[in-house]
Amino acid sequence: MHHVAARAGVSLATVSNVLNHPERVADATAARVRAAITDLGYTPNRNARALASGSTRAIGLVVMSLRNSLFSDMVNGAQLAARERGLTLLITSSEDDLQAQGEHLAFLESARVSGILLAPMTQSREQVETTRRHGRPVVYVNFEPTEVDACSVVVDNEQAAFLATEHLIERGCRRIGFVSARAELQPVERRRAGVLRAVAAHPEVTLVDIDAGDIDPPGGTDAGARIAAMPADERPDGILGVTDLLAMAVVSELRAAGNRVPEDIPVSGCDHNSVAWGGAVPLTSVTMHGSEMGAAAVELMLAELDEDPAEHVHRTVVLGSELVPRESTLGRAGAAEAAARTAPSDPRRTEA
Repeated sequence: MHHVAARAGVSLATVSNVLNHPERVADATAARVRAAITDLGYTPNRNARALASGSTRAIGLVVMSLRNSLFSDMVNGAQLAARERGLTLLITSSEDDLQAQGEHLAFLESARVSGILLAPMTQSREQVETTRRHGRPVVYVNFEPTEVDACSVVVDNEQAAFLATEHLIERGCRRIGFVSARAELQPVERRRAGVLRAVAAHPEVTLVDIDAGDIDPPGGTDAGARIAAMPADERPDGILGVTDLLAMAVVSELRAAGNRVPEDIPVSGCDHNSVAWGGAVPLTSVTMHGSEMGAAAVELMLAELDEDPAEHVHRTVVLGSELVPRESTLGRAGAAEAAARTAPSDPRRTEA
């Protein structure tokens, strides 16, 4: 670092500020220092800097799974937002395993990240409280904590399911099958509340709960086979899957049994998984704004890091959802017409 300072004609403190607190240095001076770093091939010792400061210019992100495009979108949004602010994002996936989630939190602590973004399966109170006691703030993503006072960013899952259910009702469905599982997951719980709200507003509509056992495709395959085997007068005339993966599997089973989608049974998903956008019958769904959630979580984290902990007020950012109608409820011609008139998605955002 001495050579960089000499080359740029600045003090060691200025070089340190360019590396650690660039906002404190004039643009022209910072440019000279960065040019010297490039010319000399200087690489900062990040481990030494972490030991000296107690943290790195990095934040961690723990997601529930990377197999769902919601979480990969979340990673992308958080990574872009972090990079714009000169931060590195360390990414881990718990793969639906609470013990693995705790291990990832401990690893990120050992890496001396400044804070952690957590997209959990449950409240995870003990794990989060341990992390915070060790001096690392935690921001929840896609989960609104009720047992921990912390910042969070969520999409309005209740409204998402309400929109999808209303759409099925508008398509003429009067016996709606709700294919779901894992009621302990907060998004599932809130989507069910949205379904119930929509059905309650239409006395002529009945709800049929169909337990898929899990929220992945095998659960949907089993549920779809059971729906297809129902007597015609008992079979739902519209299906909502609590996840797109469930709904996609239901569509496959219904079609394999000779049912037309959407002519015989319209089907909608609820979490805008990119896997469901193509295929034999592109799936109607509801936007989740994963990228925006990730970016908003970084904003919340930086605000918390910048503020005095004694004065910081935790808040929740709620992103709105929009229905994306496709062939599984509208048919090919209707889906093409809907796509032609659909405006670019713009998440409505509220804070509490």
